[in-house]
Amino acid sequence: MTPRAPGATPHRLLSREHLPVVVGIIALVTLAAFENRAVMAILPTVVGELDGWALFGASAGAPLITLTLATVYAGSWTDRVGPRHVLLAGLGAFVLAQLVCALAPSMSIFVVGRAASGAAEALIDTTLMVLVARVLPADLRAKVFASFSAAWILPSLLGPSLAGLVDGLLGWRWVFAGPLLIVPLALVLLRDSLARAEALQDAPEPDGVGEPQGAPLGVAIVLAAGLTAMTFSGPLVERPGGQRLLGLTLVGLGLLLIALTSSRVLPAGALRLARGIPSLVTLRLLVAAGFTAVGGLIPLMLVQTQGVSTAVAGISLSVTGTLWAAGSFLNSLATVQQRWADHQRLRVGFLCIAVGAAGPILIALGVFGLVPGLLGWALSALGMGIVSPTLSTALLGLAPVGEQGRVSASQGVALSTGVALQTGLVGTVIALSGASTTGTTFAALMLGGAAVAALGALAAPRARP
Repeated sequence: MTPRAPGATPHRLLSREHLPVVVGIIALVTLAAFENRAVMAILPTVVGELDGWALFGASAGAPLITLTLATVYAGSWTDRVGPRHVLLAGLGAFVLAQLVCALAPSMSIFVVGRAASGAAEALIDTTLMVLVARVLPADLRAKVFASFSAAWILPSLLGPSLAGLVDGLLGWRWVFAGPLLIVPLALVLLRDSLARAEALQDAPEPDGVGEPQGAPLGVAIVLAAGLTAMTFSGPLVERPGGQRLLGLTLVGLGLLLIALTSSRVLPAGALRLARGIPSLVTLRLLVAAGFTAVGGLIPLMLVQTQGVSTAVAGISLSVTGTLWAAGSFLNSLATVQQRWADHQRLRVGFLCIAVGAAGPILIALGVFGLVPGLLGWALSALGMGIVSPTLSTALLGLAPVGEQGRVSASQGVALSTGVALQTGLVGTVIALSGASTTGTTFAALMLGGAAVAALGALAAPRARP
């Protein structure tokens, strides 16, 4: 799709021409959002019933490991065979993942299902980006990103409550079976847009387009090995003596492998915050790590320290989705875009995340009640809504023609690495303390996430070209 010519009629996202692909994409994003919010809300129940405290970090980190590996392969696969086959594979993996989780007799099998969901996410996300690139004009890109955030509102508002309701009436296993009903509907909605995208599959492309993008597969495997060592050391860390020492050694080995591969999976200069694309990719890693360190712990912290139900704990996820969408909408306003440069909006967003984290930290310490604490978290979610689309649009704007796929892959790997790093470290601490994890421990872990967000605010000016 070529950009709109000066003076031409503006493209409309919900025009008759673009409506099928927009509805189809939003349907899949909504499906992923419901699945994400429901799983996060129900995870404390799963951990308790399956006695899986040692694998708490693994249940959250396994999808990120498989997502990292699948992201490297999904781009080149889509270039070779087109988006339809990749989408079918992704939805098939999603169905398999949900069934494995729903039928899991133990926490280890549950983690296998979660790993399959990470691969599914990578394949589906790649397909969505290809559809946007092939069938939508470039000047609609920001509006599409805003619609992605808006698609999380309803799942964030209703997903945790529905998960808690289903858990109370039928049991937590049915939470994973329910989303399967949406898969056939999504396929029907995307049929026309997939046909349009497939029609462009054999069109001539410039040299280099269609080649495998992102980090080499071997490097990605080493990175995944490091993330695996960190994530799955929980059962060893939980046990005393030599096994705990071995588990902590694996955590250190994982960190070493990640450090050795980071220079290959991230753009040159990312580690030293070189201006432009390298710094933007690093900021994606920082915001993923910082935000996850706080938001990922809130439901478990509320259940463990406040004694609330799963449904009540899921309110934090509703706050996250709603205020994230509000931040994205605020960021997309023309007046905001014109008045504030990218690096300025990034700094404001990172500061909101860091300051807002004080809310759940003070809940964990018993200083704040649920309502004022979650109001603080709302500020963090608003900041994330500002940072995330700003990074995406800035990266695409700076990426040279023919290298947008490579830049997008680097961003995806940075995001999954940041989340997995934080999840692995947090999971290690949770495995050490187990069911006796105190509010002080939760507060310390969340404070670390706030510090990472503050570091992002300091680094934001490096995002300027």
